[in-house]
Amino acid sequence: MKLTLTAALAALALGGAAHATELRLSHQWSTADVRHKVAQMVADDVAAANVDLEIKIFPSKSLFKPREQYKPLSRGQLDMTVLPLSYAGGQQPAYNLTLMPGLVKNHDHAARLNDSPFMEEIEKIMERDDVMVLVHGYLAGGFAGKDKCITSPDDMPGLQTRAAGKAFEQMLAGAGASIASMASSEIYNAMQTGVLDAANTSSSSFVSYRIYEQVKCYTPAGEYALWFMYQPLLMNKRAFDDLNEAQQTALMDASAKAQAYYLEEAKKQDAASAKVFADNGVEIAQMTKEEFDAWRELAKETSYKAFVEEVKGGQALLDLALSVE
Repeated sequence: MKLTLTAALAALALGGAAHATELRLSHQWSTADVRHKVAQMVADDVAAANVDLEIKIFPSKSLFKPREQYKPLSRGQLDMTVLPLSYAGGQQPAYNLTLMPGLVKNHDHAARLNDSPFMEEIEKIMERDDVMVLVHGYLAGGFAGKDKCITSPDDMPGLQTRAAGKAFEQMLAGAGASIASMASSEIYNAMQTGVLDAANTSSSSFVSYRIYEQVKCYTPAGEYALWFMYQPLLMNKRAFDDLNEAQQTALMDASAKAQAYYLEEAKKQDAASAKVFADNGVEIAQMTKEEFDAWRELAKETSYKAFVEEVKGGQALLDLALSVE
């Protein structure tokens, strides 16, 4: 009888271990990227909470292609992802508002947007797709000019420019630039061969692709910046609901800690990029409030106008975003 009881307890213990929950998290970046570090922080803290929950991370687009993650997430074929939400703009056009010029002016403003009625409306749209946000986060970018500094719309006429996103292309074309669409990985060669005069992309891409070797002036994200891209850690809502209370609590606690880290690291990336460019002899320019306001007025006539015309309820959503000071 004693042996039978021991065997039963052992089987019970093995059964419990076998039923520990594993979540799959996919993203497109290397393990050195801040977005991977955010995901890893959540995974590590959840593991340390000892609630029988493991998050297995698949980096470097090893599970899904970058722009093909939202649909499997919404269908429950993927549990979690770190994703630029505008990648899913084809499925939900409202998401294009999370990569819109002049909507966010700096990282602290981005943090206020994340905790606003605007983001509540975005999250309601996600909820209809069975998706929820665990970690909010924006990353910023700037401008680089091959022969001159770019801080205002007046600097753009006649320049062949690469922009990060359709809305930015619309605005820069409105300022008089000619648009050359290409991946950020192609900027260096395009500048080297004279195809590009200017480029707009993220702070991390400017550094990782060594654009400082090809330009005279860099305008990093500082107190004012145009380019902000919302890139949250998302989760399938049903997968979250299927967790027990202790697992949900551990996941939410880990996510809150990671969100604070994400904000601080995003700020550091901008400052670090400016230092790299300056150390390589590139002039550093800063955008003023007046120049930012001029860009936003131009965006209202171009990018914002197109968004409102294309998206049902777009004006109300845009107004909510613009109401956040």
